[in-house]
Amino acid sequence: MLDEVERWLERRSWSVADRSLDRILAAKHATTVSVVLPALNEEATVGDIVSVIRRELMSEAVPLVDELVVIDSGSTDRTAEVAAAAGARVVARDAILPRLPAVPGKGEVLWRSLFVTHGDVVCFVDADLRDFSADFVSGIVGPLLTDPDVDFVKAMYDRPLGDAPGQGGRVTELVARPLLNLHWPQLAGFVQPLGGEYAARRSLLERLPFPVGYGVELGLLVDALHTVGLDALAQVDVGVRKHRHQDGQALGRMAAAIYRTAQLRLSRGHLVRPRLTQFERDETGDGRRFAPRTYDVDTEERPPMADVEEYAHRRVA
Repeated sequence: MLDEVERWLERRSWSVADRSLDRILAAKHATTVSVVLPALNEEATVGDIVSVIRRELMSEAVPLVDELVVIDSGSTDRTAEVAAAAGARVVARDAILPRLPAVPGKGEVLWRSLFVTHGDVVCFVDADLRDFSADFVSGIVGPLLTDPDVDFVKAMYDRPLGDAPGQGGRVTELVARPLLNLHWPQLAGFVQPLGGEYAARRSLLERLPFPVGYGVELGLLVDALHTVGLDALAQVDVGVRKHRHQDGQALGRMAAAIYRTAQLRLSRGHLVRPRLTQFERDETGDGRRFAPRTYDVDTEERPPMADVEEYAHRRVA
């Protein structure tokens, strides 16, 4: 590990216990905080997350969060209804910036959320978390309110896989961590580089391009490093993250998108549009053959929000 990263770990890695809520609130002053939950068919968990944030961080006694928005990216279950009933403002992905047809992907939802939120600090939280703690929000928002030199904060945590502690985050360990260590060694100190819980100043986020799919977390982290430097990045230990795990083939598609995101940042020259072929056992006939299934690897990126005409007009207004 680079000496620079070892110093960074000492200087910019904290625990949620390092900042009390009283200290964070005292430092908040006029800074506004928006929390965004990107959601697709998360009716089982989104309501609990919204309820915890509203009860523990949006009360008269603890007015940390000013705005709580769920961006529904086309759910076919009761996600929108459950989130609204719990107290979130729910916005449909396709209703945001209708001039630009939406494409599938988490990054697309996060990018569009900048247009319908107003906080000086924007905090993203995945909507599939179980046993959710408000520490996931206060922990990563805290440094942005107490430390003016910090612009981007990732949550770090243990990720169990079923009953096995520390075995979650398979794509992180097999793909993202090797890529970062080999190509961006300054980022080797991040415990959860692909984690979906992070907060940043709007003034930074609106300058960054957003990969539309699974590569969004790696892309934002790498681009933030190049935009504001390592010392403006930080991480906070918030405990344990429990969520719904995806199957192996979904992880394969995620890994391909993350690799492609890294590839684009390593070389902006002409690259063949990538595709990923996976195999599933064909259940027709005698079931003894494997059928190929080929997917396009999402490579589209949205430009920095500051470059979008409607966003510029909104800021003037």
